[in-house]
Amino acid sequence: MMSLFCILILCFFSGGTLGYKQGDNVTLYVNKVGPYHNPQETYHYYTLPVCRPEKVHHKSLSLGEVLDGDRMAESLYRIRFRENVEKKTLCQLALSEKQVGLWTHLDFNIDYNGDAITFASVSVKDVKPVPLEEGAGGLTVTHTYSVRWFESLPLNPEHVRDYSFFPKTLEIHWLSIINSLVLVVLLLGFVIIILMRVLRSDFARYNAKEEAGCDDLDQGDNGWKTIHTDVFRFPPYKSLLCAILGVGAQFLTLATGIIVMALLGMFKVHHHGGINSAAIVLYALTSCVSGYVSCGFYTQINGKRWVWNIVLTSSLFSAPLFLTWSVVNSIHWWSGSTQALPATTVLLLLGVWVLVGFPLTVIGGIVGKNRAGSFQAPCRTRNIPRQIPTQPWYKHTAVHMAIGGFLPFSAISVELYYIFATVWGREQYTLYGILLCVFAILLSVGACISVALTYFLLSGEDYRWWWRSVLSTGSTGLFIFVYSIFYYTNRSAMSGLVQSTEFFGYSLLTALVFSLMLGSVSFWASLAFIRYIYRSLKMD
Repeated sequence: MMSLFCILILCFFSGGTLGYKQGDNVTLYVNKVGPYHNPQETYHYYTLPVCRPEKVHHKSLSLGEVLDGDRMAESLYRIRFRENVEKKTLCQLALSEKQVGLWTHLDFNIDYNGDAITFASVSVKDVKPVPLEEGAGGLTVTHTYSVRWFESLPLNPEHVRDYSFFPKTLEIHWLSIINSLVLVVLLLGFVIIILMRVLRSDFARYNAKEEAGCDDLDQGDNGWKTIHTDVFRFPPYKSLLCAILGVGAQFLTLATGIIVMALLGMFKVHHHGGINSAAIVLYALTSCVSGYVSCGFYTQINGKRWVWNIVLTSSLFSAPLFLTWSVVNSIHWWSGSTQALPATTVLLLLGVWVLVGFPLTVIGGIVGKNRAGSFQAPCRTRNIPRQIPTQPWYKHTAVHMAIGGFLPFSAISVELYYIFATVWGREQYTLYGILLCVFAILLSVGACISVALTYFLLSGEDYRWWWRSVLSTGSTGLFIFVYSIFYYTNRSAMSGLVQSTEFFGYSLLTALVFSLMLGSVSFWASLAFIRYIYRSLKMD
């Protein structure tokens, strides 16, 4: 029989007051059950063959609780404040062979201090399961429970129980940080020292030829200066490129904000992987960033269809998100899982996007369009594009994507395990300071490797750097998705259609988010680098 976990939530009410008196009723709500290793596959507690009231009364829930799959209902357990109970009968059930529940006794252990409950847990560790015999037919079982009260220390932050598994592996965290820092130092050393020395040599050579009167740089010369009349030629699919940059900037803002808020204790990450309602609100509010960046840059590069650009920007991530959620939610609904959202919640979330997210994208786009200046290219662009020489194999897009994706991924590979264990397991993430350092390292590595790869591309007289800079580091998302496959098969015990669909669906969205973020970072780093080197040349 599949092992089940059961979340029982104690709700501390007593006649409308916050304090308890001896003998006051303590209301116990039952919530959801599901496979232990599949925290995302949850079902209502009363779908089990357990004792249940004639009429089930549900507790009103917040948006975050609904998104987390909570469905709290009043239970038959009668618990009185500071009154111990030993093996009290709850009910008797006559069950068929297929319905038999293994555990028929629960131990409630409750800590209190004064008139307040400070901690509560439910356990079956001291209880033997009901033996099952094949072919035994029906069976009558008696459900019982015990309640034990323990006086505890006053409730304050110093005495809060910490169930995080991260302090035990803090040394691994710091080793990963040191490894990532070494990688950043090496990359910065390469970009700043080696690359700048090469550039100084290039500047000296090109400027010497300019002073000597060699006006036609296309003859008897090679390198990145020869393409100065093409390097700022605007790319194809301008609207899509700008939409990627805009949504990437939005997720950069969103991720930085969430990490900083979590570091300050203003944002909690659900360790059962539920979507935090605050994250949804923040995503809607930061939509103005995507519209501003996308439409502003689109206007700079002479884009004409700015309305279409805003629509594309608004739907670039929301459309894949809605499609993935529709598939996952349909499978949850088909399986009877509480993770399937009610119609009212779906309408509420849709309303947040229609009334907040999309309008803010439009407003940000209009402001970006009106405030956009000129592109400020330091070189004039010819009407006829220059022919691009045949490139060696190590300068092809696939090779650059492999290099540009693997290095940022290697900087966060250790931290990814802890994030996956939090989102898809039963652990709780607490080390947000380390997460902020790793995030900064990730962005730094992405920017550095993008600049280096862009220089190699230009040195081969290939001026198609616009999309290449986005793809080279944006391919980190592919490595993250490959890691998710490894995690699913080797680090987790998840199984079944429900969990598999949700895991891989949302892992694809996670990979997309990283691709958009890093693609945006690498593009702006490459653009700044190209503007710098061409502005430093002496040209008529």
